[in-house]
Amino acid sequence: MFEKILIANRGEIALRVLRACRELGIKTVAVHSEPDAEAKYVKLADESVCIGPASSTLSYLNIPALISAAEVTDSEAIHPGYGFLSENADFAERVEQSGFVFIGPRAETIRLMGDKVSAKDAMKAAGVPCVPGSEGALPEDPKEIVKIARAVGYPVIIKAAGGGGGRGMRVVHTEAALLNAVTTTRSEAGAFFGNPVVYMEKFLENPRHVEIQILADQHGSAIHLGERDCSMQRRHQKVIEEAPAPGIERRHILRIGERCAEACRKIGYRGAGTFEFLYENGEFYFIEMNTRVQVEHPVTELITGVDIVQEQIRVAAGQKLRYKQKDIEFRGHAVECRINAEDPFKFTPCPGKISNWHVPGGPGIRVDSHVYNGYTVPQHYDSMIGKLIAYGDTRDQAIRRMRIALSEMLVEGIKTNIPLHQELMLDARFVEGGTSIHYLEHKLAGRNEVSKT
Repeated sequence: MFEKILIANRGEIALRVLRACRELGIKTVAVHSEPDAEAKYVKLADESVCIGPASSTLSYLNIPALISAAEVTDSEAIHPGYGFLSENADFAERVEQSGFVFIGPRAETIRLMGDKVSAKDAMKAAGVPCVPGSEGALPEDPKEIVKIARAVGYPVIIKAAGGGGGRGMRVVHTEAALLNAVTTTRSEAGAFFGNPVVYMEKFLENPRHVEIQILADQHGSAIHLGERDCSMQRRHQKVIEEAPAPGIERRHILRIGERCAEACRKIGYRGAGTFEFLYENGEFYFIEMNTRVQVEHPVTELITGVDIVQEQIRVAAGQKLRYKQKDIEFRGHAVECRINAEDPFKFTPCPGKISNWHVPGGPGIRVDSHVYNGYTVPQHYDSMIGKLIAYGDTRDQAIRRMRIALSEMLVEGIKTNIPLHQELMLDARFVEGGTSIHYLEHKLAGRNEVSKT
């Protein structure tokens, strides 16, 4: 096992990784930008290194600074968390070339799965079902593009091969709008991701977002930890996640889960990862793979009893997975609300000093957050300040516990989206379960129309 790990991230995930390391008896190094100098995880780490000013480009995305921090602290491995450089193949490569262990997949695996076209090809070869669409990248010939769209059937969606985070995609409902959409998406893809390649998929009208969590080691073993439903989204960003997904038969989950595990064995995957699917009319359609730990990993941990972050670390250290598929049992239900420092109605970021912070407790309640009384939420980074997770024997109990927890949670000095979560926990469609990825957007649009009148 490693003796010292550098945590190349900030916020709640930095604290989450730090706690996993402490439980394993591993010393930690926290890196931080200047505004994050007083962060809780910085104070709790065995060592800390300032890697630059507020700008992410000059700090958390500064690869030379991160490598230097690992060198001066004599760290053995680097955990990237999520976001920032966690899915950057060049970073993973630099880490390994510099003599450290990257706690994640190999660089070539990240590249394979980071390009949506090559990822889809790899999944097809492994027998994982994919959304009908173009065979690889779209050609340059406009006539061929039109021909492909007619074969797929409208509406279609044009996606950037290197896209992510809701960017680099455009829905097309008519042939008249097709070529302009392809040109615009290519331009956007080149500007944002440095890769102008785009591809086409059938646009599913009312799907759910269901994802499969996997773990794999470098000795050829891979297992799945079941599914999460992440359909409650706004602008392609997840708001609420839960496990298991309501209303999907367990045999279907076990079948698709095993296909994902087999795909990991075929591509030589190492570490934790998530296969993301659109689910409609009883069918799963692969859309992408995240080669890192997910924000929503706690709901899976609660229903399986597996510490995903610790398993990441063990696997990176060369150990075999401690679990076989038959060891994984699914118990109860978990719901996670992302708590953001933002206006709950306008969704504008609300950085600033938190004058009063009180988190709920009680049976089945977990809070993952780096925040404390007097903490100042910086304006430079993502607005998420924590995750509130409720577990129960049943989905109904988990939702009831979440309602109570939200009513007890106190954040003063800034605005948060807690009122939105309280509204959603009472929403009849959410309580019923199985809403599509478009439900929240439509609900919010309706609320805005009412407010205008």
